[in-house]
Amino acid sequence: MLIVTSVNVNGLRAAAKKGFVEWLAATEADVVCLQEVRAEESQLPEAVRAPEGWHTVHAPAAAKGRAGVALYTRREPDAVRIGFGSSEFDGSGRYVEADLPGVTVASLYLPSGEVGTERQDEKIRFMGEFLPYLKELRERAAADGREVVVCGDWNIAHREADLKNWKANRKNSGFLPEEREWLTRVFEDAAYVDVVRALHPDQEGPYSWWSYRGRAFDNDSGWRIDLQVATPGLAARAVKAWVERAATHGERWSDHAPVTAAYDL
Repeated sequence: MLIVTSVNVNGLRAAAKKGFVEWLAATEADVVCLQEVRAEESQLPEAVRAPEGWHTVHAPAAAKGRAGVALYTRREPDAVRIGFGSSEFDGSGRYVEADLPGVTVASLYLPSGEVGTERQDEKIRFMGEFLPYLKELRERAAADGREVVVCGDWNIAHREADLKNWKANRKNSGFLPEEREWLTRVFEDAAYVDVVRALHPDQEGPYSWWSYRGRAFDNDSGWRIDLQVATPGLAARAVKAWVERAATHGERWSDHAPVTAAYDL
């Protein structure tokens, strides 16, 4: 069994003080994919930078205090790659992948965007470059007899069932028609599978992000934007997928919750 967890930590130094270290010590995951680390390795406490029993790969952003992704693996990876061949984005702390036996696991932090701003333009540019790479990655893995899972904060809710207040968000970044269509292309043109949705086809959510504003968490008024997107062969081996939602608002160590899937290899 391969257990993979993905979580946007909303600043790893802050999360470490609120419960991430204890969560990591207790998890049964074989791979943990982190997003929005927002720190250089040298800024992280040792218990987070190089925890016992884990091999870690950190890909911070060139712009300090922004973005940043990481991979924690129980087994030492056979190979690691930071970025996806983009002159604009490879130094932005948004993508890292590692080869493990039979499977490539990646951590992705897709730009969040904001309508009418440069941030949305950046998001569109990233999407434009990343889709061809996903196709190339799948083809390269297939040629090597490997599967792929790209975990992370995709910052797009694909369907109405993926966010509580979808009617009010139709003109907001994260639920724009062109963003949702792009994600459809990931699933159809690039032939990947949304693992959680495949296992929970008729469910509202399960949500993985809730705003800190108001009572969004208590009311479960969230978004399902943290995804595990896998090649069909691996997705078919997913036997369980769930969101590790905190019991109470006060026990959260991020505004996102870990999304975990178990694959029967």
